[in-house]
Amino acid sequence: MAAAERVGLEGRDLLECPAMEINGVSAVVSGGASGLGEATVRMLAGRGATCTILDRNEEGAKALADELGGGANYVAGDVADPDVVGRAVDQAANAGTLRVAVSCAGIGWASRIIGRDGTPHDLDIFRTVLTVNVVGTFNVMRLAASAISKTDPTPDGDRGVMVNTASVAAFEGQIGQIAYSASKGAVVGMTLPAARDLSPVGIRVLTIAPGLMDTPLLGLLPEDQRQALGAGVLFPKRLGTPAEYALLVGHLVENPYLNGEVVRLDGGLRMPPK
Repeated sequence: MAAAERVGLEGRDLLECPAMEINGVSAVVSGGASGLGEATVRMLAGRGATCTILDRNEEGAKALADELGGGANYVAGDVADPDVVGRAVDQAANAGTLRVAVSCAGIGWASRIIGRDGTPHDLDIFRTVLTVNVVGTFNVMRLAASAISKTDPTPDGDRGVMVNTASVAAFEGQIGQIAYSASKGAVVGMTLPAARDLSPVGIRVLTIAPGLMDTPLLGLLPEDQRQALGAGVLFPKRLGTPAEYALLVGHLVENPYLNGEVVRLDGGLRMPPK
């Protein structure tokens, strides 16, 4: 390719991507003590960020923070609690320039709208799933965005990135996933309006919709069941790994032209009814 063909309208070499720098920034990661969140914390810390781990599992959060030393600290508590999330965001902002907020905290529940005997779905359980997965995600977004908006922008006007976690269940919810699918559908639905809301201050918003991931939850299943689940993936025929989720988070953070999008991370999987 000739040099003239590689130059954009502003005279910028298109092969030189103005990536957002991870090294030296601060990040807050909810659900950061295990699974997808832990992998994300390790990735960010490994690239030079200082991570604040927000998790209900205080023992796990402390252990990971101790292991990573200066690369991480933690706050224990519920993502739906404004005081807890406020402390985590303040702690992250005090640790450096807060640029990244990743929401990995979430819960699931298996129940049909009515049981085989006609018993209705427990309403409190439905509320609990939405509180953690939707209210908790929004709580992290609103408080982290407020703090990030007060930082100095990069030369390209980029102040930071919010990465939320949905699920393929948002699109292909299975039998018994009514509460989980509703919550993850809401996370998908918040993506574009949040990106539009935050565009004036240079904050991008993205969502990852993972498929079948090899998290501690699936780790409880017998190996033959885990292999059967992986065999349903188009390619590669296996469960996804938390490291692959973290790799995608890293790309979403660094690529300045990704915004307002939901990215499936599922190996081409399309979930059947059950």
